[in-house]
Amino acid sequence: MTSAIRIPAAVLLPGTGSDEVFVRSVFGGPLAALGVPLITPAPVAGAGLAEAFLAELDGLADRYGTVLVGGISFGAHLAAEWAVANPGRCGGLLAALPAWNGESGSAPAALAASVTADLVADVGVEGALAAAVAGSPGWLGEELGRAWRRHGSGLEAGLRVAAGRSAPTLQELRGVGVPAGVGGCADEPVHPAGVARGWAGALPRGVYGETSLEVVGRDREALGRVTVLAFLRGLRG
Repeated sequence: MTSAIRIPAAVLLPGTGSDEVFVRSVFGGPLAALGVPLITPAPVAGAGLAEAFLAELDGLADRYGTVLVGGISFGAHLAAEWAVANPGRCGGLLAALPAWNGESGSAPAALAASVTADLVADVGVEGALAAAVAGSPGWLGEELGRAWRRHGSGLEAGLRVAAGRSAPTLQELRGVGVPAGVGGCADEPVHPAGVARGWAGALPRGVYGETSLEVVGRDREALGRVTVLAFLRGLRG
């Protein structure tokens, strides 16, 4: 099928308040099946979250020459931002659950991050975690428990960074000519599938793949598979 020689090493970033453990659970299997090396930088907690990830992408591109970049939610935003700024070093894009394009404005994910940051400021990480877990599926509660505690005192600042940072505009995405897979969940209101479809439509070689949050709850790799399969279709297009 597609050989690893045609696909550079993948560098994938986690979403806000998440971590590299979740990224690997989503993308590790699908990329391993293609023989693609996967690099998952750990988040740097606090206000430097975004700039640290962008610097990590710069360093890895210096090392490898060309990298396949991507991520989940805010991680996808940062990867796309980097792809816009580095057309000669980006070999492809894997964007799962992008939450907005352009200014964050009143996007559900931005509002959720701001509300959560306020809650952390008021009751601390453990108090905010208790509130979040109470209304979440069991698997998501486990993910939040691990990742939020790892972010610790930096969680609030990281959430505010994500909530206020612009994603690439659709016009900017139209200038990213590399193969791109964009994955969405049809039943995920915080990361609307319409945003992911908009990204895929704007990217010249973008292809959209879809699953559901219900399926991801049983099989984390479902999100990775639809995103990687969409990328492969863009690669051949």
